[in-house]
Amino acid sequence: MTGLDRRPPVAATDAALPRGPLAGFAAGSLGMGVWVTVPGLLLLYFLTDVLAVGPWLAGLALLLPKIADVLLHPWIGHRADVEQTRRGDRRRLLLVGCALPLAFAALFAVPGGLTGAPAAAWVAVFFIAGNLLFAAYQVPYLATPADLRIGYHERTRLMAFRMVVLTLGILVSGLLAPLLTGGDAATRDGYQRMGVVLAVGMLAAMLVGVVGIARLRGSAAAPTPAGHGGWPALRIALRDRQFRWLVAAYLAMSTTTHLVLAGVPYYAEYELQAPGLTTVLVAAFVAPALLVTPVWLVVARRVGKQRALLGAQGAFAVGSLVLAVGRPAGLPVLIGAVAVLGVAFAGMQLLPFSMLPDVIRAATTKDGTGAGTYTGVWTATEATGAALGPYAYALCLAIGGFVASTAGESPVQPDAALAAVRYGFGLLPAVAMLAALLLQRRYTLDATARTTT
Repeated sequence: MTGLDRRPPVAATDAALPRGPLAGFAAGSLGMGVWVTVPGLLLLYFLTDVLAVGPWLAGLALLLPKIADVLLHPWIGHRADVEQTRRGDRRRLLLVGCALPLAFAALFAVPGGLTGAPAAAWVAVFFIAGNLLFAAYQVPYLATPADLRIGYHERTRLMAFRMVVLTLGILVSGLLAPLLTGGDAATRDGYQRMGVVLAVGMLAAMLVGVVGIARLRGSAAAPTPAGHGGWPALRIALRDRQFRWLVAAYLAMSTTTHLVLAGVPYYAEYELQAPGLTTVLVAAFVAPALLVTPVWLVVARRVGKQRALLGAQGAFAVGSLVLAVGRPAGLPVLIGAVAVLGVAFAGMQLLPFSMLPDVIRAATTKDGTGAGTYTGVWTATEATGAALGPYAYALCLAIGGFVASTAGESPVQPDAALAAVRYGFGLLPAVAMLAALLLQRRYTLDATARTTT
């Protein structure tokens, strides 16, 4: 196939993709998992409790960089479609994205003399750079399932491979990052060391992912469809009713899960009074996905992706309400509730990402709009949720009067701040996930996609 090949899309098939290229593709998610997890887990805490940045300013430092993402992700999606049309692949963008580890390391390498607003500015600048490089990798990466000549269930299988490896990346980085910083005695040097060590692993995994994508395309690539580009393609995507509801629900889900992730260090230190439990809570949240992702795959085959996703959203909301009770519920119950969130999280990662190529394939059949455009809007939505979640939690802390500090300080927090830590970690996620469930119910493509794509 050449870059000028613009034949109509080939019908999807139920042929199984080979395991070797599947594993290579999934390996790219190891590196992506570090970026998805570590800034969300530690960056807000790094700003407020190590760099003495007030919670409202820390929240802005994490939120404002995402404004650029909302505008540039769809443009990156358009560029990915241009690359696909001209070259027959999206590899150049993937290779540009492999510079992400450099921005990740710089994010936590704040010079020793910077605290407060200057430190927040440093973090914001490298957060912007990292987010753009992440988009350059993520957009063409997630367009891969729609670029392949595979059917409804095989897309779910492909994303299940990706989800297991992504979960492994989230789990390993979520456990290693706090340990590499020094745990309870974390310092600037500890955060810098953590950034460098994890950056090396990120680079290796992302390069393997590039090779895996090339092998998948070699075995099952669909011809490049004739289609729209630029703003016309974006308008078509935004007018797609099924896509709009799926994106709206995913925005609520992404916001909620990143809010919970940002709240973990605070909940462990101020509600459970045991900062060392941060790693336990992260493990309880992420580890179940390694076990239950195959279960979600079976459930999706039996009842459909939509019904399975609604069940995951409901379970997440219930588990969050238990966390709002706090210490009176008892530590085993709270860890169990976090594990319920983890089981639901696995479904909310696998199912929407496997529904996205269903929407893209249905749209491509009708108007030829490229997968990159849809995926660019999707990743912009994910980036927005990744910013809104920590910002919402930071606002809760600010409203409660949370006192920021530098490393080694232990200020006394007012009762209102302690309540904000608890309710922001439990009650607010439950409300947000209920909104996601109500939005998700408006998506109606699933029954058709099972039989036609």
